[in-house]
Amino acid sequence: MATILKGSVTIITGASSGIGAATAKTLAGAGSKIVLVARNQQKVEALKSEIENAGGVAEFQIADVTKLEDLKRVVEFTLEKFGKIDNLVNNAGLMLFSYWKDAAVDEWQKMVDTNITGYLNAIAAVLPKLLEQKSGHIINMGSVAGINIGKGAGIYHGTKFFVKAITESLRKEVAVQNGIKISLISPGVINTGWAEKVTNEEGSKIAEQLNKEAIESIDVANAVLFVLQQPDNVLVNDIVISPTVQNW
Repeated sequence: MATILKGSVTIITGASSGIGAATAKTLAGAGSKIVLVARNQQKVEALKSEIENAGGVAEFQIADVTKLEDLKRVVEFTLEKFGKIDNLVNNAGLMLFSYWKDAAVDEWQKMVDTNITGYLNAIAAVLPKLLEQKSGHIINMGSVAGINIGKGAGIYHGTKFFVKAITESLRKEVAVQNGIKISLISPGVINTGWAEKVTNEEGSKIAEQLNKEAIESIDVANAVLFVLQQPDNVLVNDIVISPTVQNW
C-alpha cells in the first residue's frame, strides 16, 4: 500500500493550517503531488516550501471556497500543471459556537457559506473531471458534530449533518457506477486553533473547555492517508476519530 499514492495528484482545501496542512505534508510524504488551496498566501507559500524541502511536490492556489469560480480555476490550474486529478480532500471549514438565544446570524451565515456552499463548490468543480476519467476519490471532512448534538453549536451541527448526507448521496448516486470513491472522515475534538476563532463570549467558554481534551491534526491526517491507501476494490465509507476521553 505504501506506493499507491506515488505520482497521484491531490487537491486539499483549507490547506493553510490545521488538518489541511497536516494532511498535505502527510500525503506529500507518501508520494502524492499536492495542490494547496487556501486564502492565506503567506501560510501556503511557507507550507509549499516545507513540503518541497522534505522532497515532496506542492503547488498552491489562493482561493475562496465560497466562490465557485475560484474552485473552477483551481481545477483548471491542476489539470494544466499535472494533467489529472486523483483526490479531493474537502476540508475547509469553520466552527463557531453560540446559543440560539444569541441569534448570531452573521456567524451562522459564515458557517453555512464555508461548510455547505464551500463543500458543494469543490465537488461541483472536481466531479466533472472524475466522471470523465471514471476514477478518483473525494474525501469530505465531517465531524462527530454530524453524529451527536450538543449545546451551543446548532448551526455547526446542521452543516456537518449536511456533509454526512451529501457524502452518502454521492456514493450511492454517482460513485458506485463510475469507479469513483467517496469517503467521510468525522473527527472529534482536534487542536487546530479553532477555539481561538470563537468570538461569542459564552461560545468561547464552551470552545475553551472542549479544546482541553483535543488530539492533534496529524492524527486526522493519518486517517486520510489510510483511506487513500486502500486498493481499488476497497472503500472506507466513514471513519470517526476522536480523543479517547471524548464521550460523545
